[in-house]
Amino acid sequence: MSPDPDIKLAEHLFTALRDASTDGKGVTRDAYGQGEQTAHTIISNCAKELGLLVNIDGSGNLYLTLPGKDRSRPMRMTGSHLDSVPVGGNFDGAAGVIAGLAVLAGWRAAGYVPAVDVTVMGIRAEESTWFPYSYLGSKAAFGLVDNTVLDLRRADTGRTLRDHMVDLGLDPGRFGRPALNAEGIDRFIELHIEQGPKLVNAKVPVGIVTGIRGSFRYRDMRWLGKYAHSGAVDRRDRSDAVRAAAVWMAGIDAEWEALDEAGEDLVVTVGKLATNPTEHAFSKVAGELDCCIDVRSISEEVLDRYDQILRAKASTVCQRTATKVEFGQKTGSRPALMHPGLVGLLGAYASTRGINAMDMPSGAGHDAAVFANLGVKTAMIFVRNEHGSHNPDEAMALDDFALAARLLADGLADDR
Repeated sequence: MSPDPDIKLAEHLFTALRDASTDGKGVTRDAYGQGEQTAHTIISNCAKELGLLVNIDGSGNLYLTLPGKDRSRPMRMTGSHLDSVPVGGNFDGAAGVIAGLAVLAGWRAAGYVPAVDVTVMGIRAEESTWFPYSYLGSKAAFGLVDNTVLDLRRADTGRTLRDHMVDLGLDPGRFGRPALNAEGIDRFIELHIEQGPKLVNAKVPVGIVTGIRGSFRYRDMRWLGKYAHSGAVDRRDRSDAVRAAAVWMAGIDAEWEALDEAGEDLVVTVGKLATNPTEHAFSKVAGELDCCIDVRSISEEVLDRYDQILRAKASTVCQRTATKVEFGQKTGSRPALMHPGLVGLLGAYASTRGINAMDMPSGAGHDAAVFANLGVKTAMIFVRNEHGSHNPDEAMALDDFALAARLLADGLADDR
């Protein structure tokens, strides 16, 4: 087992990040904005004080490295993202970066030198609520993006990624230049709060992730009908966009229920529904409705099948309701399986340390999926977290975090 992480430092950093990014209700660390940049600066300054090597790639990702005994061997990596959703919680993403830094700080204090370089990565723009692109920062680090992403517009400002990079003093011309290659990475272990209730319900502090769900999204769906008088047009003569969307949602929900009862892994969310505020009224049949849908599964086959289902249902509904539907651009991410050897290694260390841990899948997407799908040996550690995530009420106990950070340290130190 390796030396313990510096949990007091971690507590200090959590407080510093919260104080610097509070929005009055939660925290907002906007991707390629001042919120995320302030978090990067806080973490970078701490790493410099610890005497770690600090680097920033052309896409703005942050790397904090403790040199190992043999610097010629592939490095071991940990880390996560430092952005948040708007009015989010303080632990989503940041816990993984702070845990890595706490591990290296604890090793420094104990005089421990790892066998190979160990690097903590502060990843940009994981939360695709800002820019409509999954895993933007980690994909850019591997050179998996092209220059067209610089024209993506941030959801809140309407300004391009290129503009936001210039604001931060980053050179858009260097965006997407490869800073990492899979062959140079021995393993990647990401620590993250659990964003659902499984660990809380099981009364278990730590989870060891077996796989990460992939997804597909239609962020800009539109249902198109005809505006009409609510009292003067009978049911058979209506072209009601709201009714069409409601019938469609009921249909795809029934299909989801059937798949769930059959034991298939699937979650479906219609996260936004909106009629046009400049034209809608209580006495009008709605002629348009905007919505989005987010579908996730550990199985690519299930994702493909459900995509066909929801499109077929939409076609049927359009014929039934005399409406039209526009799905818009499809985005998403591939499912990713964690490395069985690393999953077993973390389980063994948990047993040795007496840490109560359970194997579990990840419903949410994480940057670890990018590493895993490139062939890097990858694992994830979840920390119990009350009240879910993507909200100001995230509640991760520091004692649980300390257990997970010790497990992370063991996974990074192990030289097998």
